[in-house]
Amino acid sequence: MKLAFVADGRSPTARSWMALFIDRGHEVHLISTFSCDPPEGLTSYAHIPVALSQFTRDPRGGSAPGGASGIPLRATLRHWVGPLTIQPAARRLRAYLKSIEPEIVHALRIPFEGMLAAAARPTQPLVVSVWGNDFTLHANSSPLMASSTRHALHQADGLHTDCARDAHLAREWGYPPARPVMILPGSGGIDGSIFYPGKPELRLLGDGLRSILRSIHPDAPVLVNPRGFRAYVRNDTFFQAIPLILREEPATVVLCPAMAGVSEAEAWVSELGLQPSVYLLPRLEPKELAAIYQRSWVMISPSEHDGTPNTFLESIACGCYPVVSDLESLREWITDGENGTLTSASEPRLLASAVVQAIRDPALRERAMLINLELIETRAARASSATRADTFYRALLADGGGDSHGLDLRS
Repeated sequence: MKLAFVADGRSPTARSWMALFIDRGHEVHLISTFSCDPPEGLTSYAHIPVALSQFTRDPRGGSAPGGASGIPLRATLRHWVGPLTIQPAARRLRAYLKSIEPEIVHALRIPFEGMLAAAARPTQPLVVSVWGNDFTLHANSSPLMASSTRHALHQADGLHTDCARDAHLAREWGYPPARPVMILPGSGGIDGSIFYPGKPELRLLGDGLRSILRSIHPDAPVLVNPRGFRAYVRNDTFFQAIPLILREEPATVVLCPAMAGVSEAEAWVSELGLQPSVYLLPRLEPKELAAIYQRSWVMISPSEHDGTPNTFLESIACGCYPVVSDLESLREWITDGENGTLTSASEPRLLASAVVQAIRDPALRERAMLINLELIETRAARASSATRADTFYRALLADGGGDSHGLDLRS
């Protein structure tokens, strides 16, 4: 197949999804809304900025820190101004699609890639992906965001979500009930050759990370918060919970990927005196993240908005016990107290209590790991995700992009 993806080409999630089809030998074209280094194996690459993306200062696709539960100023500006930039960018996208003539166009999230692709009105079937906060955080952020979200869903011939909740919300936002849905991990699934339980392979790591892991006592409880700083992740709750955890379990070590050099994280560590126990780490490659998960006992995710985070799937694939926010999307994976703990994103004491309980109950962690490994195998394995996504695309092509009543690929 000839596939054109409209995406933030910096995003690890988007790059991982495209790699599914590059690896299977399809002709893959990327139209990126942010300037990026194109992934290997692309047939073509184009950069079409939208919603002020040309002014980003982060070539790696990071999120700016938000307040306790607020949206960064940059995101707020994009919510109000961004929709006004869609039509000029859509004209460029329409011309580019005409030049490459793909069979399917797939926009890898609604704001602003799905909005852009819908405005371009491609003649090919259009698939739109929903990411974890497209509806719960972005869609209602301004009147134009709401109308642009509805338009994108109305124009879509197929929908991809990573949780059933977003499939239901998409219907409420105007996605026609007769059109098909596939529910698969946003990154295309978990690569079991990288993310699996066991001891970290330290020889694969850089000197700095290898030194940190070697310095941790073999019996020390290790926690990981892999979410970095995002507007919808309550890192204030996370950092305030750490002293409460250390009071009960003083040997605990906390690892924080993608927080090195973030002034807000450094301020929390300094203010609360966490330096001996907390490591603020840089952004890590998949094999480095896997080593962190394999050494950790508990994964923490205090988010206010989420679908199915890739970091959640990666961490449980490596055997971490998840302590995550009590959100509808995560209840699709977690039965509280059985294979994880659902807690409040805004209550440090509740978060700390859940973590301490998990640290002190190795039998709970072991039972949870067995359940979660089965979930990964049945619902999030990369090989099966690739096959099902391929089937979804081919069915859309066979249907000619019209309404399809029999196609609903759920996880």
